[in-house]
Amino acid sequence: MPQPKHRKIAVIGYRSVGKSSLVIQFVEGQFVDSYDPTIENTFNKWVSVNSQDFNLQLVDTAGQDEYSIFHHSHSMDNHGYVLVYSVTSMKSFEVVKSLHDKLLDLVGKIQVPTVLVGNKKDLHMERVIQAEEGKKLADSWGAAFMESSAKENETAVEIFKRIILEIEKADGNAPPVEKKCAVM
Repeated sequence: MPQPKHRKIAVIGYRSVGKSSLVIQFVEGQFVDSYDPTIENTFNKWVSVNSQDFNLQLVDTAGQDEYSIFHHSHSMDNHGYVLVYSVTSMKSFEVVKSLHDKLLDLVGKIQVPTVLVGNKKDLHMERVIQAEEGKKLADSWGAAFMESSAKENETAVEIFKRIILEIEKADGNAPPVEKKCAVM
């Protein structure tokens, strides 16, 4: 039986975008409605992807802004990154671009395994960023893109499975992800 692979993933984004809610939804299967600003938490979870077991260490970071100095723990030994913005906040979308640039500077690479997540998609009336904008940004980074609702438990598990696939792909271990076609 293959050994489980250890993967460290940092979850980064502007404050109040739902980073902790996504992580807790994934790890514990529950939505935490109360908002306490996160200092930094680490969660561990076992997950199986493509018949391979992974021991995930998720670093739920404090909310960042465009002026934040990246803590070296955000870049050291991480295998991949989940960058989160809120579809209800243009500010969070702008900040996530800045954070991605800082991340690349810090790790000294032109590309790192990344999933860009537009969270809070359940807040239809407050949406200011369309899915197409998020997808376009992710494509420009060579990153995966997903929209999510931590509250409705939409895609929390898929996000973390997808970042594992992105990491494996970057390591040369994963089959390419099939492109799905939709007819409108």
